[in-house]
Amino acid sequence: MDDRIFKTAMSKFATGVTVITTEVNGEVHGMTANAFMSISLDPKLIVVSVANKAKMKQLIDESGTFSVSLLSNNQQEMSNYFAGQIKENFDISFKTFDGLSVIDGALANITCDVHNTHLEGDHTLYIGKVRDILLQEEGMPLTYFSGRYYNLS
Repeated sequence: MDDRIFKTAMSKFATGVTVITTEVNGEVHGMTANAFMSISLDPKLIVVSVANKAKMKQLIDESGTFSVSLLSNNQQEMSNYFAGQIKENFDISFKTFDGLSVIDGALANITCDVHNTHLEGDHTLYIGKVRDILLQEEGMPLTYFSGRYYNLS
């Protein structure tokens, strides 16, 4: 099967948009991802998928921690920046939560320690043991479908 057909089919699944962040040597690094899900309540575990060729893989391996910020519908520019689609300097509003950097204004921020990893094809699945969660009281999610952003109505 052609890679393009596979990618197009996968784009037909509507998802939320997250930014995964980690810190190495005092510098915060991030990437946009929609491959995120919860996998266990006891213990509280989530999973994110990171391409093996992505710089973020090496950084999470080194730090052993990461955070996931679930973006709100007014954070499309933040998503584009961490997806590498905005090249100029961008004023990023990080805040510290549970000792990790997270995206300010996200609907939820989840801090994790790497609990386990699984190499699967050209990606690594990072199982994160949830340390803490910070929730916003209001807001709607940034959603992504078929290569475009959408707002829930």
